[in-house]
Amino acid sequence: MAGFFPLFYKTFCNYGTDAQLSTFRLGITSSAASLCVAVCAPLLGAFADERCTRKRFLAAFTLLGACATAALFFIPQGSWFIPALIYGSALVGFNCALVFYDSFLPDVSRDESRHKVSSLGYSLGYLGGGILFGINVLMYLFPGSFGLSGPVQAVKVSFVTAGMWWLMFSLPLFFFVSEKPRETMPLSFCAAVSGSLRQLRATLALILGMQELKFFLLAYWFYIDGVNTVMKMAVDYGAALGFGADALITALLLTQFIGFPSTLVFAKLSEGVGPRRGIAAGIGIYALTTIWASRMSSAWEFYVLASVIGLVQGGVQALSRSLYSQMVPPSQSAQFFSFFDIVGKFATVVGPALVGVVALYSGSSRGGVLSLLLLFLVGAFFLVRSGDGKGSMTIAA
Repeated sequence: MAGFFPLFYKTFCNYGTDAQLSTFRLGITSSAASLCVAVCAPLLGAFADERCTRKRFLAAFTLLGACATAALFFIPQGSWFIPALIYGSALVGFNCALVFYDSFLPDVSRDESRHKVSSLGYSLGYLGGGILFGINVLMYLFPGSFGLSGPVQAVKVSFVTAGMWWLMFSLPLFFFVSEKPRETMPLSFCAAVSGSLRQLRATLALILGMQELKFFLLAYWFYIDGVNTVMKMAVDYGAALGFGADALITALLLTQFIGFPSTLVFAKLSEGVGPRRGIAAGIGIYALTTIWASRMSSAWEFYVLASVIGLVQGGVQALSRSLYSQMVPPSQSAQFFSFFDIVGKFATVVGPALVGVVALYSGSSRGGVLSLLLLFLVGAFFLVRSGDGKGSMTIAA
């Protein structure tokens, strides 16, 4: 979805459309999906904690995301609204599923192994995604060898394989990971919803009183917005600069496979300096690459930037998740992680839209990508004011 859909959307779905307009449409679609998740995530997380149904919600949203991804196979050329709607549905399924997936981290790890387990999860995600994407790239480059009519059909089939891959590798979690039961009897639907809303207000009050957690969430809001926007818009930006599809796809494949070992190495190196400083180093690298990206003019630079992003992308994501997990009450993990994810999703409302709007009104995709620098700088400012997770449970006076 990150590699093929932006190209598919720009050249196939928006055939004959100005590059800045297609970038705007893609950015607004991503932002709208993120807004939907941001609105729903806190209620869903609280309800799942109350009813002990995290795994059911995870299964439902996984099914939505996988089926929506596969449904892109049926999109005709020149249709931009329907594929945007389907893509948005896939994003909603993926990001809502992450709320419940992330909340299982305290269930499958101990405090002392939290950073390692989180990093291993992200690194294996890069490996699994890279293997499938590598196969899909071969399908795209040599469609005849796979019995396909051409590159367009290869891209469409890749959406189907992504949906199937997603479902297949979700099965171990559904069958072998147990959800801890509640000590009290589950409430009725209406009582659970009402209780969820009360819990949300109480959780928000707790977050506002936890100084280090509050500043960390503010930092995360900004810097993860930049990280996620780079992931979603990088290929679209490269296409707007006139780089060939082969170069863009190869660069993203580099990011996937570099991200596998780098996430583990990044986490290991951060053990000496602490997760907060590790995240800060990653933000600094993102800021520098953003400046370089706004000035690049050749495909080899895109390769280098993709490689650099691969070195830190998974590390920043994994350390953010594991650091947050150490700062929240384990008994309310889904509820607190719903806020963690809502911050990320509300932030992702801003990033893609910011890139799209700046690109559209400035007439330059370079200005759009440079606008992301602001997100990384503000994120770094609030991260400096947060702690390293130690003593984060202390309520501010």
